Amino acid sequence: MKDLKYIAAFSIPLMAFISIYFTGVFSFLTPIYAFVFLPILELIVSTDHSNLSQDQTDSKLKKRLFDWLLYLNLPIVFGLLMFSLYEITQNTHAIYEIVGLIFSLGIVLAVNGINVAHELGHRQTTKERFIGKALLLPSLYMHFYIEHNFGHHLNAATPEDPATARYNQNVYSFWFTSIFRQYFKSWKIQNNLLKNNSLSFFSFKNDMFWYVVFQLTYLITVFLIFGYLGFAFALTSAVVGFVLLETVNYIEHYGLLRVKTKSGRYERVREIHSWNSNHVIGRIVLYELTRHSDHHYKTSKKYQVLACHDDSPQMPYGYPTSMVLSLIPPLWFKIMNKRIPKQMII
Repeated sequence: MKDLKYIAAFSIPLMAFISIYFTGVFSFLTPIYAFVFLPILELIVSTDHSNLSQDQTDSKLKKRLFDWLLYLNLPIVFGLLMFSLYEITQNTHAIYEIVGLIFSLGIVLAVNGINVAHELGHRQTTKERFIGKALLLPSLYMHFYIEHNFGHHLNAATPEDPATARYNQNVYSFWFTSIFRQYFKSWKIQNNLLKNNSLSFFSFKNDMFWYVVFQLTYLITVFLIFGYLGFAFALTSAVVGFVLLETVNYIEHYGLLRVKTKSGRYERVREIHSWNSNHVIGRIVLYELTRHSDHHYKTSKKYQVLACHDDSPQMPYGYPTSMVLSLIPPLWFKIMNKRIPKQMII
């Protein structure tokens, strides 16, 4: 039964469905659930620092259940997207209801879309990578696959990494620097990949070009079917989705830096270069994303077997709570700055 705990990740789209179906005061149910109820629950439920034994790890890696719990997010995300677009354009809603539904869908696009896409983007099979890229489509963040896998994991915890927040950088500044730097860096990475394979910019293997085509086609299709309101709803929900992703990026690496060796290269990525959180609620709702230290340390590990390292920097709160705290920079700095190793502060 413990293996079924990750079904809790579907509680986010469930709340969104209730929000879309009932609207009215329920329109803001999803953000209230994600950023009020879950943080309170995290404060009540104790953390779990335990790791799996080798036998348990081998057993969990053989179970296809964990993979299907990821795959199911594809029909759920796109189903909710279509349902919300239909409801928002076929019925009359107050402005506050539309705003609530934008945040509700945006949270789903972040948690069950981008977050799951992140996990599947590290898989080796074409099928799983395809699902991952498809889940990035409604957030208009398909370039994340390239920058994250070929950029972030190479440069994490260095000034060269757009997704690593500097010491004393507030989250609002980080949103702009990370969003724009990641996009332009994705093009740079793509061009280098093409050159290394002796391919031109106009090659069919220019994934960044296809991402632009797919995302524009998606928006144009939404506009043609659902009109201006549907287009605006889809666009703003996507913005909410990728801003939430960048908020997660912010708390995952805030202030942590790798030092340079005598050769001038950065030390290899270790478990000390990402913040770890053992808060149970965030762990299961986010498919163990909160054990981010081990993810960077051993990128190929699947979410169900990620471990906790004693020497990893520990977040005092879970991800939902930390995301809320990051929106109040003075409070965030007061809590987190003293936890950053002194040798990493520059």
